[in-house]
Amino acid sequence: MAQFRELGKKIIAIGRNYAAHAKELNNELPKKPFFFLKPTTSYLSQGNSIEYPPQCKELSHEVELGVVIGKKGRDISSSSAMDYVAGYTLALDMTARDIQMEAKSKGLPWSEAKGYDTFCPVGDFIGKDKIKDPHNLGLWLKVDDKVRQKGNTSDMIFKIPTLIEHVSSIMTLEEGDLILTGTPEGVGPVLPGQVITAGLEDLLQIKFPIIAKPNSRS
Repeated sequence: MAQFRELGKKIIAIGRNYAAHAKELNNELPKKPFFFLKPTTSYLSQGNSIEYPPQCKELSHEVELGVVIGKKGRDISSSSAMDYVAGYTLALDMTARDIQMEAKSKGLPWSEAKGYDTFCPVGDFIGKDKIKDPHNLGLWLKVDDKVRQKGNTSDMIFKIPTLIEHVSSIMTLEEGDLILTGTPEGVGPVLPGQVITAGLEDLLQIKFPIIAKPNSRS
């Protein structure tokens, strides 16, 4: 499942799954999980750079635990949900915050704000057997060596089995699909020239520089 970026057909991103993060953006706490989709074309592997789109005025970072689905399932119960987990990764849900806020104010979808190429940087795959308890993992993010986010997956409002049950009741989960489980507080803006470093305990660390999107139009 190390090739989940190539195998998976969708990225399911859970919103407002940490109370402190919902509060910092002045959002109400959800009564049930809600999610949006990011295209798989937004995947970015290590050794590449996050592109700052010219349409965006505020690019924001969000560090998240990613859950990699190991087999196809529909209407999965929470009691059997972990049987469908192949493993984990560390991911960034990059967000064009100004575009998102404008869309929200008009009652429009967030697809543009979340879906640009390079807006889902991810680390390597970690097998499920390497993580004893995915609901007790420290994760952190730095921008230019300054800590911006530091949290623990124990603070998730909805745990992984509940997320899998909810999402699979709506759409079939397939091998290689990725569920982003939400971000702790401390999200904030980044600029071209800065570098994001993030980590998951001592299991995984990722590093991505920010660059202005090159002008590739012919």
